[in-house]
Amino acid sequence: MSFTVEETKIKLQSTGDDLVFFVNGKKITEKNAEPEITLLTYLRRSLGLTGTKLGCAEGGCGACTLMVSKYHPHQNRIIHHAVNACLAPLCSLHHCAVTTVEGIGSVASKLHPVQERIAKAHGSQCGFCTPGIVMSMYALLRSNPQPSMHDIQEAFQGNLCRCTGYRPILEGYRTFTKDGGCCGGKGQTNGCCMTNGCIEEHVNVTQKLYDQSEFMPLDPTQEIIFPPELMVIQPQRELRFVGERVLWIQPCSLKELLELKATYPNAKLVVGNTEVGESHLILACFWLTGIEVGASVTLTVLGDVLRAAVKKLPAHQTEVFKAVLEQLRWFAGQQIRNVAVCHVSLPEIKSVLYKLMDLKKTAFKQSPRKEDDIAIVTSGMNVLFKEKSNIVQSIRISYGGMAPVTSKCISFTQSLFDCRQWNEELLEQACTSLAEEMSLSPSAPGGMVTYRRTLTISLFYKFFLTVQHKLALDLRMELDSPSGVQLYQAVPPGDNSDDVVGHPIMHLSALKHATGEAIYCDDIPCYENELRLALVTSTKAHALIKSIDTSDAMEVPGVVAFISAKDIPGSNLTGPVFNDETVTCVGHIVGAIVADTQAHAQRAAKAVKISYEELHPVIVTIQDAIANKSFYQPVRSMERGDVAQGFKDSDHILHGKMHIGGQEQFYLETNCTVAVPRGEDGEMELFVSTQAASKTQALVAKALGVPANRVVCRVKRMGGGFGGKESRSTILSTVVAVAAYTTKRPVRCMLDRDEDMLVTGGRHPFFGHYKVGYMNNGRVNALDVTLYSNAGNSMDLSLSILERALFHMDNSYNIPNIHGTGYICKTNLPSNSAFRGFGGPQGMMIAESWMCDVALSCGLPAEEVRRMNMYKEGDFTPFNQRLDQFTIDLCWEECMQLSDFNMRKEAVEQYNRQHRWTKRGLAIIPTKFGISYTAVFLNQAGALVHVYSDGSVLLTHGGTEMGQGLHTKMVQVASKTLGIPCSKIHITETSTNTVPNTSPTAASVSSDLNGMAVYNACQTLLQRLQPCIDKNPKGCWEDWVSIYFLTPDLGYDFNTNSGRAFNYFSYGVAVSEVEIDCLTGSHKVMPNNLHTSIVMDVGKSLNPALDIGQVEGGFMQGLGLFTLEELRYSPDGYLYTRGPGMYKIPSFGDIPIELKVSLLRDAPNEKAIFSSKAVGEPPLFLAASVFYAIKDAITVARAESGLTGPFRLDSPATPERIRNACEDKFTKLVCINFHSFPWLPL
Repeated sequence: MSFTVEETKIKLQSTGDDLVFFVNGKKITEKNAEPEITLLTYLRRSLGLTGTKLGCAEGGCGACTLMVSKYHPHQNRIIHHAVNACLAPLCSLHHCAVTTVEGIGSVASKLHPVQERIAKAHGSQCGFCTPGIVMSMYALLRSNPQPSMHDIQEAFQGNLCRCTGYRPILEGYRTFTKDGGCCGGKGQTNGCCMTNGCIEEHVNVTQKLYDQSEFMPLDPTQEIIFPPELMVIQPQRELRFVGERVLWIQPCSLKELLELKATYPNAKLVVGNTEVGESHLILACFWLTGIEVGASVTLTVLGDVLRAAVKKLPAHQTEVFKAVLEQLRWFAGQQIRNVAVCHVSLPEIKSVLYKLMDLKKTAFKQSPRKEDDIAIVTSGMNVLFKEKSNIVQSIRISYGGMAPVTSKCISFTQSLFDCRQWNEELLEQACTSLAEEMSLSPSAPGGMVTYRRTLTISLFYKFFLTVQHKLALDLRMELDSPSGVQLYQAVPPGDNSDDVVGHPIMHLSALKHATGEAIYCDDIPCYENELRLALVTSTKAHALIKSIDTSDAMEVPGVVAFISAKDIPGSNLTGPVFNDETVTCVGHIVGAIVADTQAHAQRAAKAVKISYEELHPVIVTIQDAIANKSFYQPVRSMERGDVAQGFKDSDHILHGKMHIGGQEQFYLETNCTVAVPRGEDGEMELFVSTQAASKTQALVAKALGVPANRVVCRVKRMGGGFGGKESRSTILSTVVAVAAYTTKRPVRCMLDRDEDMLVTGGRHPFFGHYKVGYMNNGRVNALDVTLYSNAGNSMDLSLSILERALFHMDNSYNIPNIHGTGYICKTNLPSNSAFRGFGGPQGMMIAESWMCDVALSCGLPAEEVRRMNMYKEGDFTPFNQRLDQFTIDLCWEECMQLSDFNMRKEAVEQYNRQHRWTKRGLAIIPTKFGISYTAVFLNQAGALVHVYSDGSVLLTHGGTEMGQGLHTKMVQVASKTLGIPCSKIHITETSTNTVPNTSPTAASVSSDLNGMAVYNACQTLLQRLQPCIDKNPKGCWEDWVSIYFLTPDLGYDFNTNSGRAFNYFSYGVAVSEVEIDCLTGSHKVMPNNLHTSIVMDVGKSLNPALDIGQVEGGFMQGLGLFTLEELRYSPDGYLYTRGPGMYKIPSFGDIPIELKVSLLRDAPNEKAIFSSKAVGEPPLFLAASVFYAIKDAITVARAESGLTGPFRLDSPATPERIRNACEDKFTKLVCINFHSFPWLPL
């Protein structure tokens, strides 16, 4: 509740009430509760409970999930709910009991079964999301000790994970259900994966990643007791909590509330606080008559009441209840539904809340992602027929998303439906009328104008079919319980029980992840006199800075300084750290505010006034760059064979284009740095969430003007990286270091999600056009490809990324005559950078586009054309590297068998013959991914191994842990080499003062490089110990009680097209089957891909559990890249998609219904540690199988409309693109002439 300055001074002079609540069973009495502080901030900063994480600050990722319990006297029971701590105001917790992840168990004392099972089921990688997932499950079990899989999936709708692919989490928690663990065959007699052919013929194959018989049983009687004090009914009275700027008043009656609202009409009223910043009139009680619901009823309670009514009342009286329940399933996550109230802007259900008890009611919601997503278009429809006829008596139709408010089709329904038969003639006239009435301006907010207008017609047609053919149950997407199969080569029994290489051992930090005890950068306890930093960034994409006014900012309480370019003691050329003259993107760092608290720093940063002189042109897209010839140098090209002659010898030539959108890394832990000046000789200690410790050290040293030996960079672990923290993390760490140097005090900054997405960039968007010469049988004879990448406002790593795209422009296909050219586009966007795959997926995606076009042009099955053109052992790539140990043909054959491809294809064809408006597609896609840094000098690593007198070993290496299990694998390598148990080996952190000059942890080579460095270091130690061993050969390790590795013969020259670009290649093949809705563009990857099978060559796996986790996680990240995630900018370069509310990554409901992963057996790799292979990046591209399965389904749908041959489908294949590609009689009714388009997908 906000007041004028005078009113605030008067109110703030009064003494507030005590805030009383419990945290993990301990009573908290806060005498100075600050209304503007969230529960998350209070837990982390005041109570030191850092297990609850900050991921997005808008309730969209679930990292901050905890349980809030409260006694409800009217129901006479205790209610347990999962809640987003980042949205919960501290003052809303009066007389509540809060349970955090620390409160249910710990490694030191005793684990809770929820914590143990996610860890032992390998459901944790980076671990940053794990506490939130644990608490969502814990809250569910407190209310329902024996949930169904449907209950579990619903509980996780508000949780995101960027690493695991979700499958191991669901399988680990399936053991809590009534049915317990379940095999991939779902218990079918002949469907079990342990009895099918792919197992029988390999006696050394296993799928057991963990033993669920070892899990602790769940005992509900041992849970934390709800404080009896909170069950005593207290006399109701008004409560007041006085803050620095805000007075929080909690009235105890509706009368008091209305009086306060009348006195302070501009005051903010808070109930759910699910949309920070909105204001709604909230009533304090509710009534339920029909569907009349009180304003403060939460959506969870509403759902419970409606479900009870559906069970109790006759079916004809509950049609509207079912429609509302259908929409509630997909509205937000469970944490939001637990606190969100009915009287808020819920367009997804608002249009269906009619008091109707008639024949047919249906509600539709179309969104980019089915779960926890904002709708593009919603619709509520109700039709009443005259008794015993198909004559329409009345109809009501409304749409959300077609205007600022819900739109009702009043004139449309009156003129067309009264006393008309429900038949095809009515449908035709209705669609024509809808096309005219539901119009949008081409520049309408939100864009997607053609798609939205088409949806209004398509959704009505779905309603028409629902009524006419009684298909309501078939048209609704039900939550299917996913199943999975994981196959890998079993390690034969050996004599040494300590040798754990090849065994699926648990991630070393998994238990700490699950208990919240794993320490991340922002979890480090605050230093004395520590300051917080907030960035001041540009709001213009291309401009000169005329002036910077910080006067208002310096008036904010707690502000210490404004840091700018003039404060830099060293070089401002590398980076640069600050830009105070010219800015070249929205989000360019201009300066920074340091203050005593984060809230004060952020408030002051917003108060900094910058005057600009705008410059032109503003270049945003690749097309803008081409038109303005805005390119970085050099232009890269690669050629093999005689391309001109190849085209002459070809039977046919086709041309095509494809655009591949960018992608945000969306690591759950945003960039964070803590800088601590050490007070002498310019020393600075940095704690950073980065993949490149040495690079951070070097750039900070240059900015501070000191030698690198004065700067120490430490990395304990990261909450995800995916390449986004390889180079872009330095733009924050240099700023924080300069601030710490200037103020002589420790400085900390963890970026908010919207800041991180604004300033760091992401995956490079690519545009490619190609010319392909091919024979009648589908054999490709010549190819000419031109690639353009959107680099942003600096080169960063763009040259290496473009080079890797060219290296992969052939994917897995042997093209005898091939030429590729690559351009790096200079635009006014934040600099794009490394992302898992590093340009490889973009190059391969365009390769699969022209391969698909060739198959369509020849009228041949795509799988036959792909197989025909595939490389063979001993073939040479376009960069003249011979393919040795080529295993992709083995992967292909196993994947065909694993997926039952031929039978599946017959079933797909039969399904498509029987269904007009849903189509299924099937695709099999290979991948060939080169392993090594293309920058040769980076192919090195170091390790330091200390052996202490008690026999324990301290291991340090140059790689960083970000969830990929690198530390775990390095311990396995050291354990095998030294011949001692893993329990004797410990890794503390990565630091530049132990292993210097390290390469970034990237390019999928960290296990190869660091593993060999660890091996060499251990071998050196064994040589030193050999005299002791010789003296006591029967002794043990305790009795007997840096290194450099360079990958040989690597280096490629673009000028001569010679050299060895990669150390080796990783191969894989995937088959995916999908189903699309031709009327809306939805595809059953979301919520359910019908099937995916993956076969991946990882050599001899160091750890099958970790490798399978990387395969599944990479696949799901690729699924987001190719089907879901879309960055949208304004023409002025402003990023609209800045957080999980607008930018959607795959969620729990997006994983395939059936997911099979097999690690190729008997394929050792002699070029890496213990015959293993890299696994981080190669699997990502296999998600292209989903994209091309979608394209296959679209092809069938287009054929029904008489459209054949190649067609363009850009990536990602969003519902909008799918629907528009499925051209039919409805899309022809909507014709848009675009003059302006404010949303530019990149």
